[in-house]
Amino acid sequence: MKLLSDFNTIKRKDPAIKSGVEVLLYPSFWAMLMYRPAHVFYRHRLFFLARLISQLARLLTGIEIHPGAVIGEGMFIDHGMGVVIGETCEIGSNVTIYQGVTLGGTGKDVGKRHPTVGDNVMIGSGAKVLGPIVIGSNSKVGAGSVVIHDVPENSTVVGIPARVVRRSVVQDTPSDELDQIRLPDPVEIEISSLRARLELLEIKMKNNNASEERKNENI
Repeated sequence: MKLLSDFNTIKRKDPAIKSGVEVLLYPSFWAMLMYRPAHVFYRHRLFFLARLISQLARLLTGIEIHPGAVIGEGMFIDHGMGVVIGETCEIGSNVTIYQGVTLGGTGKDVGKRHPTVGDNVMIGSGAKVLGPIVIGSNSKVGAGSVVIHDVPENSTVVGIPARVVRRSVVQDTPSDELDQIRLPDPVEIEISSLRARLELLEIKMKNNNASEERKNENI
């Protein structure tokens, strides 16, 4: 049962929980509790009823999930305020999403307008994932990133626009790690690369100058 999986996921992932009953206080639980029947109504073309339930969930939790979105088991929306999940989103199992995340459209696409997110993905606070792109399984999106291109499996992306800063050959589960801090800094990586190139150029210039001086001495 997907709802039981959602319940157990919240209990397992949040270290602040001291007892199972506390799960009932989590916006993520109520958002998913109301999304599941809303999605069923949506599939049966009872669109008004589906949207009514989703809007009530939004008022109650601050989490806006369109009933047309397809979401797997074990979804965990930590804190949740300001999370938006669009109509044509497809989200796999064991996905963790933090507050302020948008899985939205670009405004220029038709049909499939929203992202597809694989299994075991973590999307950090305030990240914006836009358009009918694919976030590969076992990947991590850094806080505040803006993702507008596909993300390969087992990757970490950060920045605006987001780019891949780490690839892993071993499948891990970023959604279980709950780590938004220890991510590579693309600016630092670029500066380090530029520094290394500058040092290499300085060495070449010194060698060239030394060679010119020896030539002048021999004239």
